[in-house]
Amino acid sequence: MTQTAPRTALVELSGVGKHYGNVRALEGVSLEVHAGEITCVLGDNGAGKSTLIKIISGLHQHDGGTLAVEGEETRLSSPREALDRGIATVYQDLAVVPLMPVWRNFFLGSEPRKGSGPFKRLDVEFMRETTRAELLRMGIDLRDVDQPIGTLSGGERQCVAIARAVYFGAKVLVLDEPTAALGVKQSGVVLKYVAAARDRGLGVVLITHNPHHAYLVGDRFVLLKRGAMVGNHTRDEITLDELTRQMAGGNELDDLRHELQRP
Repeated sequence: MTQTAPRTALVELSGVGKHYGNVRALEGVSLEVHAGEITCVLGDNGAGKSTLIKIISGLHQHDGGTLAVEGEETRLSSPREALDRGIATVYQDLAVVPLMPVWRNFFLGSEPRKGSGPFKRLDVEFMRETTRAELLRMGIDLRDVDQPIGTLSGGERQCVAIARAVYFGAKVLVLDEPTAALGVKQSGVVLKYVAAARDRGLGVVLITHNPHHAYLVGDRFVLLKRGAMVGNHTRDEITLDELTRQMAGGNELDDLRHELQRP
């Protein structure tokens, strides 16, 4: 009987830790990110989610454990190196210029040019058409790519950022609380395009504090608390109720319930 060889993770963290002086920000955190899958990282404020993002995106280096990209152990020295290795991060406070049109923000920092010498100029037509086409490929049908990106809803701006990362060749997409400031309908829109990125073959890391959003799209779930990993499950190992219970504190919540009961 032929055995299938194990897949190499796009990104794999094993026992990763990070200290700032005497402060432990992360310790012993492990996770895997595979092509065509969504790994959800859950935790409250102060759980270590932001530190984890910074390590994966190359902003900070880990000082314990190992980080491997496509099977090669490495230490990412900068966000540019992470991008060059195919890891794109979309932060909660999107790096956009609100008054610039959607197409200009789509290519911000990577604007194609045409012509030569003193006649070299931005290829505006290419950027407009490419932006429109790439958004449509992700299922995003904007009214007008010439409209200022600041006129879009928060969910629409998140979707543009996701489409941009896909277009520029990301293999791994790290999303920092993309639904945190959104209502139910807009959150649904964003999760739809997160799933679209997964279906395009990207490995997605979804950082969130909402277990319901995570369970809608997630394949793997890593739970953090005070910098430590308190859970690591695949989808078939855990139910939404149990994920919510662990996220809410589990046994600590049961103890609190007993303390708060009327005598």
